Amino acid sequence: MAEKTFMGKDFLLSNKTSKKLYHEAAELVPILDYHCHINPREIAEDRRFANITQLWLGGDHYKWRLMRSAGVDEHFITGTASDKEKFLKWAKVLGQAIGNPLYHWSHLELRKYFNYQGILNEDTAEEVWELCNKRLREPDMSARGIIKQSNVTLICTTDDPVDDLIWHKIIKEDKTFSVQVLPAWRPDRAMNIEKSNFLDYIDTLSAVSNMDIKSFNDLKKALKIRMDFFASRGCKVSDHGLEYMMYVPASEDEVEAVFTKRLSGKKLTEKEVLEFKTAFMLFVGREYSNRNWVMQLHYGCKRDNNGEMFSKLGPDTGFDCINNYTPSAQLTDFLNALAKNDTLPKTIIYSLNPNDNQAIGTIIGCFQDSSAVGKIQQGSAWWFNDNKAGMIEQMTSLASLGNLSGFIGMLTDSRSFLSYTRHDYFRRILCDMFGRWVEDGEYPEDYVTLNKIVTNISYNNAVKYFDFNLSRYE
Repeated sequence: MAEKTFMGKDFLLSNKTSKKLYHEAAELVPILDYHCHINPREIAEDRRFANITQLWLGGDHYKWRLMRSAGVDEHFITGTASDKEKFLKWAKVLGQAIGNPLYHWSHLELRKYFNYQGILNEDTAEEVWELCNKRLREPDMSARGIIKQSNVTLICTTDDPVDDLIWHKIIKEDKTFSVQVLPAWRPDRAMNIEKSNFLDYIDTLSAVSNMDIKSFNDLKKALKIRMDFFASRGCKVSDHGLEYMMYVPASEDEVEAVFTKRLSGKKLTEKEVLEFKTAFMLFVGREYSNRNWVMQLHYGCKRDNNGEMFSKLGPDTGFDCINNYTPSAQLTDFLNALAKNDTLPKTIIYSLNPNDNQAIGTIIGCFQDSSAVGKIQQGSAWWFNDNKAGMIEQMTSLASLGNLSGFIGMLTDSRSFLSYTRHDYFRRILCDMFGRWVEDGEYPEDYVTLNKIVTNISYNNAVKYFDFNLSRYE
């Protein structure tokens, strides 16, 4: 048996069936990026990057965490070192990152966008620095150029209710760019009543909504005004970053009392915070159902754990971890409260804790109906889990407990324009799973059905699920 070359054309594909599925189906399908953190301004202005550090390391806390784990001084990570010095440090760390998905992701990106077939490490760092920077000066390596090279049809960004969405408007009106860039509603700051900046945020929301917010009922009116505005810009997706999905119901009067107490500047009890957040989530869930928006629930993360570094760098800088307090009973009761009145929207549930895979797999089966295939979805392996082992575990659990063929597949969840290769990584893993099942005699060698399932998971299921104005891939 011939030895495999590093990251050859059959990378991660271990048998004949997986190779056939990937090269005849998955490899050809476009990318639909229904959840990411790309800045729409950079797309609108078609940003160009002066060097590979700006494009690769500028806001990537995945890489920052690995560099810290390898003992690199913060000066070369988020500090004042030159861009070249930061890149050279990253190259040295990457050369030693055996088993880390960043090793694969980085080399997939170097091959796809920079046509570099070698290995990045301390010895090749100077060569790669020069090659990448030369390539970045070419016309097709702007933000839009990278998106087009990636075969992306639609992107959903992550946007606060107070955002004016001006960059989305500019992109939509520019007929030279065919990729749809739509906002996604992320109202975390409107829900996080316990945060020190909550009252300032309410003032801002009042201003953009042209109304005074003096009660919880006012807050709901203001949010509906902003939802209408987001819908006018093409929004069909919401997203929530939660510690866990709480369900501590209270009466309308009790919730109003909690909101009034917070407006007066008083500190709330933990129970009062949970009562407000429960009421908030029930309200927005019903609104999403009325508007045919998809609700995404991301939970299971404990954020900003290193207080000293948070004070220096702020959030989203690589100091988050998995939280193992993710009560499935409260999630189930929340979904049930919406389902009782037929106001449960299409919902995608992601937990950062992989131990939740089976719980989610059983919960979603309680709330499916004929309104959509996989109306309640388990989201793809997320953040610390979007690696080979995590993806296999998530999809195996979903297949065992539900309908893997109805899965809406991979998302980018990234701030980097080069991260679209993660879809290729996912599709190779998907095809290899299917290939092993076929060659182990666990599923028939039915390529018509298999190709359809692969194509649907890679693209078509998401097109239909979100009801985007896109053609299915045939």
